[in-house]
Amino acid sequence: MGFARIVMVALVAASIVSMASAIAGTATYYSPIVPSSCYEFEDRGTMVAAANPALFNNRAACGDRYTVQCTGPTNQGVPQPCRNSPITVTIVDLCPGCAADQIDLSEQAFNQIADPAAGRIRIEYNRV
Repeated sequence: MGFARIVMVALVAASIVSMASAIAGTATYYSPIVPSSCYEFEDRGTMVAAANPALFNNRAACGDRYTVQCTGPTNQGVPQPCRNSPITVTIVDLCPGCAADQIDLSEQAFNQIADPAAGRIRIEYNRV
């Protein structure tokens, strides 16, 4: 019984750390995804994103992977835009117009977690 209790405590602690490290922000989407600032005309798939200037950090974020989860709407147009579970995307581009807490997802990635009609959603994201 002591081992089960230790495992339970470890799982709860891991969940708390995971939630605490998530960054609250917003996501939009873009298309086309090639060429990109990081990889030019090299196809990196469709589960990709463009980072805000601070996150991009002069290409230091190229190839970094982030888990992104929709947490809610940013407007009343689509009151419940979220769908499915979190996704993982790879940073391949810069979003020069993005706010400090914003990620610009590929249209395909956005569609996995939210209704594209929403246009902009609230998210939580963290580096994998």
